[in-house]
Amino acid sequence: MTVIEKINEINDVVKEIFDFTQNDETIKADFDEYLATIGARNIPLSQVEKIFLPYIFERRIDGKSILEMFKEKSESKNKDVIESFLNTQASIFEIKKILKNGFELYNLINEKTYKVLSLTKMTNFRGVYAGQYIVARIFELAGEYYVIEISNILSHSQKEEAMRYAVMKLVNTPRMLYHDNPEKEEEIKSTIAEMYAKFTKAFDKDIILTTNKHADDIIGAFNEGEEVDLSDKGCDVESYKFFHVKELDNNYSNFLENSMGGFSSHNETYDVAVIFDEKNGLYAIPFFETFCKIFENKDSVENAKACVEYFLTNDSIPNTILERVSTMYPNFMEVVNEIMGTELSFEELIKTYKSEYLKNKIYSSATILFCSNAFSQIFDYISEPKPEAPVITEKVGRNDPCPCGSGKKFKNCCGA
Repeated sequence: MTVIEKINEINDVVKEIFDFTQNDETIKADFDEYLATIGARNIPLSQVEKIFLPYIFERRIDGKSILEMFKEKSESKNKDVIESFLNTQASIFEIKKILKNGFELYNLINEKTYKVLSLTKMTNFRGVYAGQYIVARIFELAGEYYVIEISNILSHSQKEEAMRYAVMKLVNTPRMLYHDNPEKEEEIKSTIAEMYAKFTKAFDKDIILTTNKHADDIIGAFNEGEEVDLSDKGCDVESYKFFHVKELDNNYSNFLENSMGGFSSHNETYDVAVIFDEKNGLYAIPFFETFCKIFENKDSVENAKACVEYFLTNDSIPNTILERVSTMYPNFMEVVNEIMGTELSFEELIKTYKSEYLKNKIYSSATILFCSNAFSQIFDYISEPKPEAPVITEKVGRNDPCPCGSGKKFKNCCGA
């Protein structure tokens, strides 16, 4: 099959999916609601595709994606294309080259370079140049990669913004670092093995119970290879209670700044467990000891139910942490079921709340960031002191070179 024939096949499937969203009553109602929510109910048909593509890839109804529903109900002959759509990569890429029929892209997240074919004419990308960054979705079909969606374009001068986006995607979905890049995963495994041996040698155990006021010092000293005296860094909280910590509500705008501040910058004091999982990496788990105390005497822990819900529903807490606690306390499921009003087995609990960890290999966010070039670059960038703007002591013409030495005209630099 020629490239043109493949592209036509892909575009045919896209049309089939669009028709499906318009003819299936449940999805049509949801799509109309989606358009209304984003204020696009009356947009012209020519603009619907820009909204339609992220809708079919990201929207879920009753736990299923639109593509999964299409796969189940459709009689399409192009099953391989549908499977490819189900495995798309939504990432941020640096444009390395503009090719005759596509792009050479470097994925800032999984650190792999791709040659991708465009599903539309390259004349549609006038104004797109090498050195820019694009937020895009690509997929692989029969050994070739295609770009199906470009949702944003950043200039080459917006490198910090691009790196921030990459890091936030990694925090939300750590496996993106090694998705479609087995060499990177081998690097991560090797790093975990090396660091686990180092951790257990340094502390003679794989878990340290402390507070947020000491956790940063322990982790920092470990990373620097320094000896750590734990005698004054124990879990010295006054009482075990669970409460909301606003600094843990990281989002795109504040994550990196909060990371630099660390746990110790938080106003309240609460217990933290620094755990090195032999297979998945380093974790810093807030309220771990509080969670454990529930299984010793649940009435002694304030907000016990909220604490249990936090450990069950927080996506950054893996199934292995629950397995660790359940091994420590034989009454684990009895207490959880009593608090939650359920009748689940441990296996059912994991399937209900941690199913993503059963489907995919997910390493700890801390380990992922440690192995990420994007995080290293952006962390170094925001750690460096910013140069002060030059003091202009004499009149500078708007079209004169800027005194700061940037090489730009004054009007386009400090004069702006």
